[in-house]
Amino acid sequence: MGTKEALVSNLRIGTRWSAKAFCAAALLVAGSLSGQEARPAKPEVAKPDIAKTPETGAGVDPTSFVIGPEDVLYIRVWRDNDFSGPAVVRPDGRITMPLIGEIQAGGSTPAQLGAVIAEKLVKYINKPDVTVIVQNVNSKKYYITGEVNSGGAFPLVVKTTVLEALGKAGGFREFANVKKIVILRNGKRIPFNYKEVTQGKKMEQNIYLEPGDYVIVP
Repeated sequence: MGTKEALVSNLRIGTRWSAKAFCAAALLVAGSLSGQEARPAKPEVAKPDIAKTPETGAGVDPTSFVIGPEDVLYIRVWRDNDFSGPAVVRPDGRITMPLIGEIQAGGSTPAQLGAVIAEKLVKYINKPDVTVIVQNVNSKKYYITGEVNSGGAFPLVVKTTVLEALGKAGGFREFANVKKIVILRNGKRIPFNYKEVTQGKKMEQNIYLEPGDYVIVP
């Protein structure tokens, strides 16, 4: 039995203590109880409400990104779930919303499209607050193929240089010829020497990619 338990046991069975010993026991018990009460509870971690806060396209600028076919949008109308929800841009560039019907989304920025939707919703909602979020960018992509570890299609959300694009491909394979990389654009072959660019030479090679570009690593 520990010192604290012994003192408490003696207190219960009526053992005669000196005033000093009694005070020591009382302080020990009080300190133990105080320590238990002072122990902070584990904070609860708030779970995100997926219905209200959908995933957004990382890096999409609502004032400059131009919406295109197959992009996945989320239309959020403040405090009105009937008009809020996902919308896929069709090949003709249009989306469909309840009551409003078809709206031309392609060719507009998310901010511009939100303003158009808000204007059309005035008939049904007082001062509608509309936000258009790009969840998935499918209309603008570039491709990396050849001797890289993680090639494939990549969304072109913001301006991206060849060097930045290659950085997303997981590195080169053992026998990759990084001096002979080619950007294929509308049938035109644009050379890119990775060694030179990473050494700060001939930086004009490090161009911005355009939708549909293929970066080929031989």
